[in-house]
Amino acid sequence: GWQVSMKSGSLSYILPCNRLPVQLMSQVRVYTSNGQKKDLGSEDTNGSARGETLQKVETGRQDTTNAGQKQSSPKQPIQVKVKAVLKKREYGPKYTQNNFITGVRAINEFCLKSSDLDQLRKIKRRSPHDDTETFTVYLRSDVEAKSLEVWGSPEALARERKRRKEAEIKYRENLFRNQRLLWEYKEFFGNTKPRSSTAAMFFKGPGKVVMVAICINGLNFFFKLLAWVYTGSASMFSEAIHSLADTCNQALLALGISQSARTPDPSHPYGFTNMRYIASLISGVGIFMMGAGLSWYHGIIGLLHPHPVESLLWAYCILAGSLVSEGATLLVAINEIRRSARAKGLSFYQYVVQSRDPSTNVVLLEDAAAVLSVAVAATCMGLTSLTGNPYYDSVGSLGVGTLLGTVSAFLIYTNTEALLGRSIEPEQLQRLTELLESDPVVRAIHDVKATDMGMSKVRFKAEVDFDGRVVTRSYLEKQDIEQLLQEIQQVKTLEELEAFMLKHGENIIDTLGAEVDRLEKDLKQRNPDVRHVDLEIL
Repeated sequence: GWQVSMKSGSLSYILPCNRLPVQLMSQVRVYTSNGQKKDLGSEDTNGSARGETLQKVETGRQDTTNAGQKQSSPKQPIQVKVKAVLKKREYGPKYTQNNFITGVRAINEFCLKSSDLDQLRKIKRRSPHDDTETFTVYLRSDVEAKSLEVWGSPEALARERKRRKEAEIKYRENLFRNQRLLWEYKEFFGNTKPRSSTAAMFFKGPGKVVMVAICINGLNFFFKLLAWVYTGSASMFSEAIHSLADTCNQALLALGISQSARTPDPSHPYGFTNMRYIASLISGVGIFMMGAGLSWYHGIIGLLHPHPVESLLWAYCILAGSLVSEGATLLVAINEIRRSARAKGLSFYQYVVQSRDPSTNVVLLEDAAAVLSVAVAATCMGLTSLTGNPYYDSVGSLGVGTLLGTVSAFLIYTNTEALLGRSIEPEQLQRLTELLESDPVVRAIHDVKATDMGMSKVRFKAEVDFDGRVVTRSYLEKQDIEQLLQEIQQVKTLEELEAFMLKHGENIIDTLGAEVDRLEKDLKQRNPDVRHVDLEIL
């Protein structure tokens, strides 16, 4: 053992090392068991001699005590376990040369030809697309080396990229002119493009309802306009404006249906299905401004400046014909909504309120408002004929405007909610959640979101906690266990262990990706409304 000698003034203390004093020390000396000493301070020589004498006496006494303790308890050997770890590798920019790149990117980004890629190493990887299981990729380092071989230097490659970029910008600027030229020479080139299926959309479903409504409302507007010119009735004017607004709005709906059928492009990867909601929203605003606004205006003018109404016989005949035609269109829309609601497992009311089919909803509500407005106009015109008071006719115009304003407010609200991206029904979300949680590879799911993108297209997103043991077992079930055991037995060094773990670790990650693809496919198959699935790995 070793002792500490401390002198403070004229009084000296001898203390063992496991009870070091915390005081102001004038001199401290440390003695070791082999007789060596170290000075930690210095004072006078006499003080040092007295400290050495006392230390020797205490050392003899301590040695006797230690000898007795050694006889009673022998020393235990100290075992130290050293943990072997791999040296942390610093991944620099050159490590990205091991990244894979597809053939399309290699041709576009490195200005190569498809024949140049035939000479490179081809690697089969798991495909991210549903229609193919594997696809071919290339090492980025090989592609870069080939591009330098083809173009000679990085400067030449950069010049070629710049030239192609300028050519692309110039082509986009002249795109409209090119389209006009193609249109002018269409007969010369011949119509080799296959017939679009857009026209077929207007012979069934919502397209058929919209086209029928356009034809009927157009005729109604023409005859109502003649009746207003003949009679001068404010209610008949409101009806004519109402039919004109319906015709224009339904033409806008037809445009939205045709635009929604466009295929997705890089600028709109999720397609154009929301065009129906946009057209319906604009239609609702148009009904409010054109239909309700003009009806209110004409009704107020009639109240402020009343004038006598001519014979209303022709007006009654035209209103009766309008009632029949609007009622026929209303029945077509009701039958279409019932059929669609039955297919989705919803009630008629739920289908309309949730705006599952915005185009048919607009036709339904417009025709329902048209039937009611015909009844209101006929009633007010009848009161004017009986009493000779033109104020009833003006009140009828205000009633028609109020009815149109209510319909437009409902359309604006429902279509705005759809465009904002609302969640799907809780029952449907629960079914999707249970499907994921019932899979053995999933431990838990968090932050689940399911958004209705419009036209019964759902985007599902969730963070998934995968069971690593199940994923690893799924990988092992596809391996030769005896061969794998032999590989393990051949591992003797840390370098061989690292190579073994890296090889199978990459394969396990690929297996995890395959499990994600399988879950996404199951979600889409069991729930056809789910079109886009994003599963994030925790």
